[in-house]
Amino acid sequence: MSTGVAANPLGSEKISKLLPRFALPSVVGMLSGALYNIIDQIFIGRVVGYLGMGATNVDMPITMIALAAGLLFGVGGASCFSLTLGAGNKEKAARYMGSAVFWMAAIGLVLMAGVRLFLGPLVVALGASEEVLPYSLIYSGTVLWGLPASVLSIGMGHLIRADGKPGYSMLCAVTGCGLNMALDALFLYGLNLGIAGAAWATVISQYAAMFMGLLYLAGKKRLSRKTLKPSVGVTLGILSIGAASCFNQITFSAVQIALNKTLTHYGALSPYGPDIPLAAVGAVMKTNMLFMSVVIGVSQGCQPIIGFNYGARQYARVRQAYKLAVIVSMCVSVSAFLCYQLFPWQFAALFNSGDAVFQEFTVRCFRVFLMLSFLAGIQPITSNFFSSIGKAFMGIFISLTRQLIFFLPLLFIFPRVWGIDGVLYVSPAADLAAFTTAVVLVTRELRRIKGLEEGFV
Repeated sequence: MSTGVAANPLGSEKISKLLPRFALPSVVGMLSGALYNIIDQIFIGRVVGYLGMGATNVDMPITMIALAAGLLFGVGGASCFSLTLGAGNKEKAARYMGSAVFWMAAIGLVLMAGVRLFLGPLVVALGASEEVLPYSLIYSGTVLWGLPASVLSIGMGHLIRADGKPGYSMLCAVTGCGLNMALDALFLYGLNLGIAGAAWATVISQYAAMFMGLLYLAGKKRLSRKTLKPSVGVTLGILSIGAASCFNQITFSAVQIALNKTLTHYGALSPYGPDIPLAAVGAVMKTNMLFMSVVIGVSQGCQPIIGFNYGARQYARVRQAYKLAVIVSMCVSVSAFLCYQLFPWQFAALFNSGDAVFQEFTVRCFRVFLMLSFLAGIQPITSNFFSSIGKAFMGIFISLTRQLIFFLPLLFIFPRVWGIDGVLYVSPAADLAAFTTAVVLVTRELRRIKGLEEGFV
């Protein structure tokens, strides 16, 4: 072990101590991001009703695209930073970080302008029904102003964690989430601003988190004229590593659009109508995001540990970090599954202003749509593992399995046979298929790394 590697705790401290240190801030950051959505959903459901909830579900693909951009350059920049730092090249590592910030800002502005320009046709294309459309125009038309801040705050959280300050990254996320909760209560209950108030609460809190991140990076002199100037080589390196996390969100956005349209179509053919399934499944998915954000946070917290040690050829630590992350993620997934099956009525009531039909369908969604959610933790851990060791293609492939390769095709098959119930059964089928694929591929990779470990020793 070289002196530089030994001096860095990523290469020498026990994995069982490193993982909580890096994963906890990442988990809190991801939870805070999930809470942005679920808190809005709860407040809107109780104050505005399920039509307002439908509007937030329509907006979800836009939110996911912003998240995808943040992950593309945040995860990509952080992974390249860690791998390069582990190899001892500090100057190039700083260039990865600065370039990532530059591109996040640029893409956030482009995304904001695009949504503003095509807002009306866009929300219709995303699945807004005739009754949901007025709410969507208000909500999405307000939230779009926060898209640059959303991209930057998400991405900078990863960069700050990779820079060895997971606690500050957590503080940024918690501050934004706490502010969002306070402003939701003020704007919806205190000032009666309706769905627009929930949207402005989100925008303001996103900018608060963004400015905190920029202050840190500027204070650490990670942002300068030299580092912010992107080069082709640095940019391609970031894109190749961050693509897996990005594509996972892009496919989620595409699948969400198809899901919204399928729910409204088959919902209209059922006793529930087009809007209740749209709102109910949105509530279920956002609740599940709250639990899955813990799993994703663990996988992201592992990134600097796995990336640094793989770059330093400490393969035993790489395998150990992955296995510990899997154990934690499975514990979380199983706990979430038990909650969904045992307490679906209580979860559904959080979003309900008193509609019995909405309550009934939402309870069914929790039990059926999330029937095999205890298997869902393996895929994100494995996808991020491959990305962290520089195998971008495998990371991308695994990240696409659940949403694009399995969920989307089944979404066009199951409802044709079972109607609105078929939509709900798509999710557990996709969970099972993605789990099986990830286990087969990672088992082979861990054997290869075991061989490198024995050869290196």
